[in-house]
Amino acid sequence: MNISVVIPLLNEEESLEELYRWIANVMQSNSYVFEVIFIDDGSTDTSWDVIENLSSEHKQVKGIRFQKNYGKSQALDAGFELAEGNVVITMDADLQDNPEEIPELYDLITKENYDLISGWKKKRYDSKIRKNIPSKLFNAAARKTSGLKLHDFNCGLKAYKNEVVKSVKVSGEMHRYIPVLAKNEGFTKIGEKVVQHQARKYGVTKFGMSRFINGFLDLITISFLSKFGKRPMHIFGLWGTLMFICGFMSAAFIGVLKIYKLSAGLKTILVTDNPWFYIALTAMILGTQLFLAGFLGELLIKTKSHEKHYTIKETLNI
Repeated sequence: MNISVVIPLLNEEESLEELYRWIANVMQSNSYVFEVIFIDDGSTDTSWDVIENLSSEHKQVKGIRFQKNYGKSQALDAGFELAEGNVVITMDADLQDNPEEIPELYDLITKENYDLISGWKKKRYDSKIRKNIPSKLFNAAARKTSGLKLHDFNCGLKAYKNEVVKSVKVSGEMHRYIPVLAKNEGFTKIGEKVVQHQARKYGVTKFGMSRFINGFLDLITISFLSKFGKRPMHIFGLWGTLMFICGFMSAAFIGVLKIYKLSAGLKTILVTDNPWFYIALTAMILGTQLFLAGFLGELLIKTKSHEKHYTIKETLNI
């Protein structure tokens, strides 16, 4: 199979049939063997009914229906697990991503051997105040933190080698940072392509200003995880050990000083009356807690690495 198109969606009943027809026309005109995977992320409209009708008419259409709304990251993760195509294309279901971009994205992966191509919506038709300006600030911070020189981390239109999507685990709200996750897994040939952005034809956006706040918080998380996500003991254990040693040595110094003064007949005070004793004790306690946090983090990684964060209600053509 040449291409798998993975489309997460939430309440997009008006656009699904038109989107599939558009994708199918592009695929057939280029003689691609393809599949389209719709992931219904807990829609409350008739989106799933539309997907059922499409899947009954076209064997290329596959569907996954979540028990409830889990988020775009979980939807993409489910689609990635199912995708069979040599190249995996992700796009949004709102018709703002143009399927005509697919052949060029496919060629960049197959002919120029890119691991991942991220779309760049250079000209946008969104609100400048609510989306464009916050998006530019967010992307600037993401570039600085991740080291990837991409202009548009949020663009839903991306192309991947199949082995890339099988290697990354997308959870929480990390879908914005799939290029960073791929880079952390050793896929370093990551490129960017200017893509056409279209005004929304149906409905309203499902994302508000909160996604940028969450995005910045996720940026901190991904920055930490990229360095210590697979070895939390290296950060927590290190600082915990250093704090415990400093606290222990401080407490020992206070004790030795007390003994020396007593033996020399000098005036002294109770150890518990010395404020430095409590500082040393606090350092030892915090050091122990940090060490245990690192140890527990290692245990969680070993036991939770393959846990799914979503429940599938039903599937189609799978």
